[in-house]
Amino acid sequence: MQTINRDKQQRGEALLDITTIRRDDLATYDLLKKGQTTAVFQLESRGMKELIKKLKPDCFDDIIALVALFRPGPLESGMVDDYINVKHGAKAEYAHPMLEPILRPTNGVILYQEQVMQIAREMAGYTLGGADMLRRAMGKKKPEEMAKERAKFTTGAVANNVDEKIATYIFDLMEKFAGYGFNKSHSAAYALVAYQTAWLKKHYPAAFMAAVLSSDMDNTDKVVMLIDECKQMKLTITPPDINQSEHKFIVNALGHIVYGLGAIKGVGEAAVEDVLLSERKNGVYQGLYDLCKRVDLRKVNKRVLEALIKAGAF
Repeated sequence: MQTINRDKQQRGEALLDITTIRRDDLATYDLLKKGQTTAVFQLESRGMKELIKKLKPDCFDDIIALVALFRPGPLESGMVDDYINVKHGAKAEYAHPMLEPILRPTNGVILYQEQVMQIAREMAGYTLGGADMLRRAMGKKKPEEMAKERAKFTTGAVANNVDEKIATYIFDLMEKFAGYGFNKSHSAAYALVAYQTAWLKKHYPAAFMAAVLSSDMDNTDKVVMLIDECKQMKLTITPPDINQSEHKFIVNALGHIVYGLGAIKGVGEAAVEDVLLSERKNGVYQGLYDLCKRVDLRKVNKRVLEALIKAGAF
């Protein structure tokens, strides 16, 4: 965001407020469906990319579900396949009509802890506090607590004209999925940042990748992987240049990413800041000798100079 807004400021454009972007941007969902999610928050692992390609998210609720589904429990239980199958046309099955409005948003699957609480309230007459106690009991899996809750749920459901066998079956279903249930508000918060980063990658690819490279520039392996991603995205990365680079990766007037001096192994932040300070005050460097005359050689020492030379910064 800083990289994007600095560029916008230099061009006299209105600054970007990430909180105002629409969450139904087709181009962003197209990027997600193709699994082009390297550097996208929460969605960049190989397994997640495979799940995204199968699910083909086309709305924000799908991203919330992705975060909740990509965990060992849901993946091993078969609920991920159920969710995907219904998403792509299979018919969802509901043990009782009262479950449909609660589970329709998640394709018939009990995915969130809030759904367990809602079923308890609407089917068995639990209070909000009582439903939360049920959620906790299911999470702890204590037999004596579960026996009490089973009797309470069944009695409440029967009083609400639900067949006792169906009520027992639904309680067993809730108990099974409660172990996998995820807090929806937590998942939604993660999904929002995931969508925002995907949106930035789609609409401001160079600035986004420059920012991501800067955030990981101390990790050489990650920098190499991200540079490869830039090549896949057809972005140009120019080599480090003593007169054009800054400490972090930046985007120049041509839309190219300029390699950050701080990402050169052996070049510390203090040395880079000293080099940049002199350049800003006294103009571009005419060569190595000129730089050596102008900088503090206690900071820009022999080791730093050798690293800059080997990186091609001169």
